Parts: sequence; structure tokens; C-alpha cells
Amino acid sequence: MVEVAQHLKGRDFTRIGTWNSEELKTALDLADELKSLRERREPHELLPGRTLGMIFQKPSTRTRVSFEVGIAELGGRGLYLSAGDLQLGRGETIKDTGTVLSRYLDAIMIRTFAQDDVEQLAEHANVPVINGLTDYSHPCQALADLMTIRERLSRLSGVRLAYLGDGNNVCVSLMVGAARFGMRFVAATPKGYEPDAAAVTAARRAAVQMGGTVELVRDPADAAREAQVVYTDVWSSMGQEEDSKRRRKDLAGYQIDEKLLSHASPDAIVLHCLPAHYGEEITEDVLYGPQSAVWDQAENRLHAQKALLALIVE
Repeated sequence: MVEVAQHLKGRDFTRIGTWNSEELKTALDLADELKSLRERREPHELLPGRTLGMIFQKPSTRTRVSFEVGIAELGGRGLYLSAGDLQLGRGETIKDTGTVLSRYLDAIMIRTFAQDDVEQLAEHANVPVINGLTDYSHPCQALADLMTIRERLSRLSGVRLAYLGDGNNVCVSLMVGAARFGMRFVAATPKGYEPDAAAVTAARRAAVQMGGTVELVRDPADAAREAQVVYTDVWSSMGQEEDSKRRRKDLAGYQIDEKLLSHASPDAIVLHCLPAHYGEEITEDVLYGPQSAVWDQAENRLHAQKALLALIVE
């Protein structure tokens, strides 16, 4: 049976910056082990009888399926809770919701809009709370991203990671996570699309401690130059559909195509957290090309989140 560290039991995972480098490494190491066990079809029911409540205020493909399959493979069960089906959607406070759900569940995953809602839920719930995505951060995605990079390149420290496009929730969590491992992170964004300033400051502080760097530039070719990882995300996230025309215009020069990829290291890998919009942030031939690690990255959401659950659920 897998040996699971006990020192993280009961912890929340609301932002990747709340976990230090060693704690994140513990999660990545366990994720690798659980992935290997799954590939060998060896059982690893580390959370028998536990129940994970999954609150969704935003639609999902990867988050719902990976968490539901993940808790099942760990021997527990997942309970899908649509916001429209909860009293939360009819005015019940987050405090009351967290207090009540703690009496029924062993952990709560929430996918919502406001980061503050996740923080409030974690404050008032007596079971671990996991951020499945907010408009501000996407820590579970960043954990899977780091797992994928380390899996492909055999290291994280010193790796140059270029993020192109909108400095959104995915960019923020990835930037902070990369800094935690001493990576050389560079984000190329148009004016007005930079990642959150407070997150940049925190990431730079962490990067200095770990021997990495965090850089913001305008030119996507400059960012991609000699990069070992090239990463992008959709230009219009959920809730931004009305601005999609303007955003496509502003971000038009930040597409990952073969020409852009030619600036990167010859053996660079391409990442995208999905869903992809071909002809906007990435071309289909790159996403399905030989340098793409996107499908491993999507799979690794399952393994990284299983590790997270195994570590924090009591």
C-alpha cells in the first residue's frame, strides 16, 4: 500500500501560493506514484468510504470528470452539487453552507467565480476545501501543469516557461507555482492583460528564494525564445463572452503556431489547459503535433487531484 504523508491532513487548497515548495513536491511525488499504480491497474483505495462534495457554479468537463473518477479510484464517492440545486443559489450564505456541508462530507471542491467565496468557504467549513477554479486562480490546473513539465523534462528548476496571451487565473497560478520551483517564468501579454500585480510580486519573491525568475514582456517571440515550455489558454474565459470580439483583436498576435514555436527550444513542449479554440490562441496542427504534451497534461489533472485528496482528506 502507498505510504501517504500525514502532515497535510485537514489542509485547504484555495491558492497554490498557500503551499510551500516542499508541500507541493510531496503532492507531485505522490501523483507520480498514483499514476504508476493506475497504469499497472493496482488498487490504491486510500480514502475508503469518504465523500467529496463538488459544488459547481461554472460548467466543467475536466474538473468534474477528474475529481469524480479520482475520488472513486481512491475508494470514496463524489457528489455533484450544482449551484442551482443548492440553497446557496437562493441566498443561503457561504458560511451556513460550509457549516452544514461539513457535517455530511469529508471534503469540498468548489468551482465558482469569486476567489473570496472559496476563502470564505474554507474559513467556515470544518473539512478541507479545494479550489476547482475561480476567476482569480486555478491551483489544481497548475499542479497538473507542474507534474507534466517534470514528467517530460525530468526537472522543474531552471526550466524556461513562456506563457502567451491573457494573464488570467491559469497564468496567475502557473506563475506562482513555477516560482515555487525555481523556474524561469516569462509571460507575454498585451497591455491591459497582465497577470495580477500582487501575484506577480509574490511570485517574484518566491522565485528569488528558489533561484528562479519572473518576467513580464509584450513580445511573444521574445518570451518564446529558447523556452522549453510554451503555454497558452483561451482568450475569452467563462463570463467574458460579450468581450470576445475585442479580446480576439487585442490578443491576435499571441497565437501559438509553427512560426511562434520556431523561436522556442527545438525540443520544447506545448501546453494548453483546454478547451482550445483553434485559430485563436493555438492552431490545431500544433495542439496535435509532436511537441504537444496537452493530452498528458489533461490526464494529469486526475493524478494530481487524487494525490491532493489523499494528502488532505482525513
